[in-house]
Amino acid sequence: MRNKYKISVIGLGYVGLPLAISLSKHFKIVGYDENNSRIDELRKGIDTTKEIKNTIIKKTSITFTDNEINLKDSDIYIITVPTPVDKNNKPDLRKILSATKTVTKYISKNNLIIYESTIYPGCTSEILIPLIEQKTNFILNKDFFVGYSPERINPGLSKYKLENQTKIISGSNKKALKILQFIYGKIIKKKLYPTVEIKVAEAAKIIENTQRDINIAFVNELSILFHKFNINTKEVLLAAKTKWNFLNFTPGLVGGHCIGVDPYYLKHRAIKSGFIPKIISSGRIVNDSIPKFIFNETNKIIKSKKKKIRNNRILFLGITFKENCNDFRNSKALDLYNFFKKNNKKVDVYDPVVNEDYLYDLNKIKPLKKFKKNFYDIIIVAVPHKKIKKFSLKFLRSLCKKNSIIIDIKSLYPKKLVEWQL
Repeated sequence: MRNKYKISVIGLGYVGLPLAISLSKHFKIVGYDENNSRIDELRKGIDTTKEIKNTIIKKTSITFTDNEINLKDSDIYIITVPTPVDKNNKPDLRKILSATKTVTKYISKNNLIIYESTIYPGCTSEILIPLIEQKTNFILNKDFFVGYSPERINPGLSKYKLENQTKIISGSNKKALKILQFIYGKIIKKKLYPTVEIKVAEAAKIIENTQRDINIAFVNELSILFHKFNINTKEVLLAAKTKWNFLNFTPGLVGGHCIGVDPYYLKHRAIKSGFIPKIISSGRIVNDSIPKFIFNETNKIIKSKKKKIRNNRILFLGITFKENCNDFRNSKALDLYNFFKKNNKKVDVYDPVVNEDYLYDLNKIKPLKKFKKNFYDIIIVAVPHKKIKKFSLKFLRSLCKKNSIIIDIKSLYPKKLVEWQL
């Protein structure tokens, strides 16, 4: 086993950058991203995802590049690009296919390609490996090797980081698996978990997020039901979790680029095999419906006060897909905002962590810097960022006019003191 490899990491987002930084302590690393703005930021020591401290980036030995020629002469290529869905919620594999094609221009015999992107079971063997063989005329396990090690990055303020989680690894043969064990063994403080084949690792990754989606969908549906019963969902869950084996999930907005996407990949592969996945599909239907449900419930309250939604000033607290994370891709909070914005042009947004430049570029939303007192008719507490959780109810009321409405989606405040909770 060689002591050193030259490793190229393709895709420098939430997954690729932390991986490249960790590996650079042990190997020569090329960090490649086709987004030249991202590369410019990293060269200046700036990480707009806020996953890595700028001081660490400035000290790293990584070669950051948007010129693919720098991928040449690498021994290992690790692909960590996004795998989103399209407008019809079908898998959008364009980035992973593009990254694979780029790598095939530069791989040599005995090179290893590792995928960390989330894909459906069989995608590596059915689509990616044939693409590599077609583009290179190489033969798997004779001329090149493939590995799959799904990412488990939890963006934002989280104690679950790359190094302190169990890392699943898989390979196209024993030689590939041995190399994965060597390189990931250098950076993972917990254990490595080898699977018997790549399909198992692909399936394990995708059900991690699908399971969570289904469990949250269950409590979201319960919340809708308990509203009809006039029962406080939070109080029900507090009582239920006193049982030792009760799974403690809470209702909320479920979006982002993992939980809000991965079930669609599994559903796609299931249907392709002739199986209709009822529970997986239902979970997505429920969670995708929650923004409209909250909008409709808010509108009922507004009408009960003999007002119309278009005549109200609304303050939206939080717009990202989850708390303490600046990413707003596939954010259900953003979907909820758009319901209100469509019916009322007077909607302000406050989000202390969102990437403001990207938010404005993509959605023309400019977050507030300062609040106005006695100004708003409605406040929607959408995403409980650490800073937002510190706002007292007294402070929120000071921003409101008389007969105001506070919509508390994550139940931060006592139910009897706000107008509505999920």
